[in-house]
Amino acid sequence: MPPADARVTAVVVTFNRLSLLQGLVERLEQVPELAEVLVVDNASTDGTGEWLATRGDRVLGRTLDENGGGARGFHDGLAWAVEREADLVWLMDDDGLPDPGCLARLLEEKDLDFWGPLVVDEAQPERLVFPIRLPGGTRVVHELADVRRAATAGRIDGIVIPFNGVLVTRELVQRIGLPRAEYFIWGDDHEYRLRAEAAGARIATVVDAQVRHPSVGSLGTPMMFGRTTYNHSPSDLKHYCMARNNLLNLREYKGWPHALAFVAKTAWFYTFTRPSPGRLAMSVRAMYDGLRGDFTGHRRYL
Repeated sequence: MPPADARVTAVVVTFNRLSLLQGLVERLEQVPELAEVLVVDNASTDGTGEWLATRGDRVLGRTLDENGGGARGFHDGLAWAVEREADLVWLMDDDGLPDPGCLARLLEEKDLDFWGPLVVDEAQPERLVFPIRLPGGTRVVHELADVRRAATAGRIDGIVIPFNGVLVTRELVQRIGLPRAEYFIWGDDHEYRLRAEAAGARIATVVDAQVRHPSVGSLGTPMMFGRTTYNHSPSDLKHYCMARNNLLNLREYKGWPHALAFVAKTAWFYTFTRPSPGRLAMSVRAMYDGLRGDFTGHRRYL
């Protein structure tokens, strides 16, 4: 449990979205509970580094020598915050915007290690951007009203959506380490949550704390006659990282049966649901690269 006078530091990871970053930093500068804001710039080319250099003492920027994706951004940012004596670190991408009272509401919870807000659609605030699978079953909820009904004492224990405004304690970081920088994108946040869970961390989503986020569309393409869905992306970069990283997460935290089921699901999807020999071959290469510990293959899609 963090001290009553905990030092809270925000870490923002950004890449070539200066206008969004400016709006977010402006909001964070108005949050009285924050000691400082650390911005990790993934080698942006849109003037982000130059703009960060003009900020005051409360907003610090660090520009990486190359784009390491969100995974390296959060790895480096979390390490930086701990180095600067943060007791609690508030992690977020540049495209979310916390409600003015979001952090204050999160800080009311005193018995958690890894917890965060709901991420709601900025255009439809009664709808979740990232659906939540309620603990203890298979039900997935998409509407804010359903989440509120499922909550106990204003929160849902055992689930959180990182890294969209999630709080993590210094003690937990020291216990489980940093996010996996080599993942680049996709799955690094999920892996960190799974690692925290495996270490016995107390995890929760606080329903009345909210972050506004642009819609990401419908997550999951139906397959097997509508019985399940597959996380298909038109982006080769996103798909490569998803196939590689998801297989490793399943193998590590769920076991080989789940990992092999994902392999079979991928083969079915790109053979029958959306036939694509090229995408199937890419999937096999990504999974093979991950299993042999090669985390450089995504660079060919940058």
